[in-house]
Amino acid sequence: MKFTPQLIPDIILIEPNAHYDDRGYFVETYRQDFFLESVGYKVQFVQENESKSSKGVLRGLHYQLPPFSQSKLIRVTDGKILDIAVDIRKTSPSFGQHVAIELSAENMSQLFIPSGFAHGFLVLSDTAQINYKVDNFYNSEYDRGIAVNDPKLGIYLPFPKEKLQLSKRDQTHPSVFDSNDLFD
Repeated sequence: MKFTPQLIPDIILIEPNAHYDDRGYFVETYRQDFFLESVGYKVQFVQENESKSSKGVLRGLHYQLPPFSQSKLIRVTDGKILDIAVDIRKTSPSFGQHVAIELSAENMSQLFIPSGFAHGFLVLSDTAQINYKVDNFYNSEYDRGIAVNDPKLGIYLPFPKEKLQLSKRDQTHPSVFDSNDLFD
C-alpha cells in the first residue's frame, strides 16, 4: 500500500497493491498497522456505512461536531466519484481549503479524511457504491453541513449546476465562512 499526504497533509490518499492473474485479483483494502503508521495517531473505526447513488448526485458537505466528530476512510466499490474534503478547523492554516480526488472501483484508491473536515462526493459514473469506515457513531443532533457550491471555496464540479442532484437539506447549508458550527 502506498500512503500519500495531499496538499492538506492531514488528508491521505491510499493506493493498494492489487495482484492480478487469469482468475481475477486480490487486494488488501485495509491493514491497520500500515494505516496507523501512516496517520501517526490511533484511529479506531467503529462503524461502516455504504451508499449507492446515481450520476450527478452530490452528497455533502457533511460533518459532525465534537464529541461526535468523525474521521472517515472512503472507498468506492462500484463506479466513480469526485471525493471532496474541506478543512473546517478555524485555527488551521488551511481553513477553507479543499482536496478533491477521483476515487473509483477501477483505481481502488481510498481517502482518509480526519475529524475537522467537511466531506462530500459527486457521482461521476452512471451509479456508484461507496463504503466508508468512521471512528465515531452517527448522532443527528451533532450533524452539520456547509455549502459545496460556495464560490469562496472554489471547488470545481465537472457538471453544470442544473445537472447536480442535491437533497433539500444540502441545498440550504451555509458557507463555511458564515457558519458558527465549526472546529476550533
